[in-house]
Amino acid sequence: MATHDKLHAFGAYRKACELFDLVVADMTPLSRNPLCWRLVSQQIGSADSISSNIEEGYGRASRLEYIRFLVIARGSATETRGRYEQRFRHWLQPDVIAARVALSEEIIAILSATIRRLRSE
Repeated sequence: MATHDKLHAFGAYRKACELFDLVVADMTPLSRNPLCWRLVSQQIGSADSISSNIEEGYGRASRLEYIRFLVIARGSATETRGRYEQRFRHWLQPDVIAARVALSEEIIAILSATIRRLRSE
């Protein structure tokens, strides 16, 4: 399997890309509200950071570097989840928030399990 294919086979990466697309769809209407400009920018940035850090870590030469980038990706997923739970509840429907939080938690769980496994090898 080619390196590119292995990256795309990693569940956390696929789900992070899916979450990013959903964040963009959720944030686009809110970007017209001046009260949301900063939050929208931060949410898009943190969602992008999840998949970007997985990509960057995957391209690194050592396991320790890969783990470090997965930890950063997990932090970005936690940040994205928190913003949905705490801040965007003022503008988004509860079902949307619940779905995004659930997807974020799936990503966090996969990353946590992968980090534990890589650290124990």
